[in-house]
Amino acid sequence: MSDILASLYPWILAFHIMSVISWMAGLFYLPRLFVYHAEKAKKGDQLDQTFQLMEYKLLKVIMGPASVATWVFGLLLVMTPGIVDWGAVWPYTKAAGVIGMTGFHHWLMIRRKVFERGENTTTGRQFRMMNEVPTVLMVLIVISVVVKF
Repeated sequence: MSDILASLYPWILAFHIMSVISWMAGLFYLPRLFVYHAEKAKKGDQLDQTFQLMEYKLLKVIMGPASVATWVFGLLLVMTPGIVDWGAVWPYTKAAGVIGMTGFHHWLMIRRKVFERGENTTTGRQFRMMNEVPTVLMVLIVISVVVKF
């Protein structure tokens, strides 16, 4: 198995990067949709229905598959011999960042269901502030992997 992973390393890395980009696009865009949904739509109106459809599709069609692919390809990279130095700090800070990103994704899924039930009380300003969470986590993850402290 190790030999196969080593020989496929460039492909696994390429697919990991592509899936991360797709996942991050959704993690940046969905809170922005929530901002406009919270500020512009009224429960049950046409705009509310449009936002709900957009949010659902973004989560189910793009973000869900991209997050799963990110995890699968990331775990394959972790299992590839010579890629991770477990004596360094960076694998653990990266793992914490990815787990945090996954937690944020799940928080967004819960928020979408709250909108679906017509029970949202989170303001546009609060969603704007939460929109910074994936940026902070991305900085942690990228610095961990590139600088390898």
